[in-house]
Amino acid sequence: MIQFTVYGEPVAQGRPKFSTAGGFTRAYDPAKSRDYKDYVRLAAREYAPTTLLEGALGIAITAYRSTPKSFSKKKAAEAERGEILPVTKPDADNYLKGVKDALKGIIWKDDSQVVDAFVRKRYSNRPRIEVKIKELT
Repeated sequence: MIQFTVYGEPVAQGRPKFSTAGGFTRAYDPAKSRDYKDYVRLAAREYAPTTLLEGALGIAITAYRSTPKSFSKKKAAEAERGEILPVTKPDADNYLKGVKDALKGIIWKDDSQVVDAFVRKRYSNRPRIEVKIKELT
């Protein structure tokens, strides 16, 4: 099993941006998503296998978002214990998309190898994303 943590405020995969150059439309990642993927790649390199994983994989991601400043001390403590959950945007699966994109070529050959995925959003005073990857075959 490969496990690592990416510290800092999690960034969900943003919607692609489009531009037209020379009559052709081109889609590209928003800068914030692109920069975060680079940061995830940097954190993952330390845990990368000597050869890229090739079989079926399972991934579990927990995105710990910052506790809102508007929360009272009591409410912030409840959120830290997992009693209050972040039911606001962005969607949990958008965190997964960004991490999966970032790990292509670092941990595995292609995102299509991920056959099982589990994603959670939580609040924490220490924002981060915890990633666990397991070979299934």
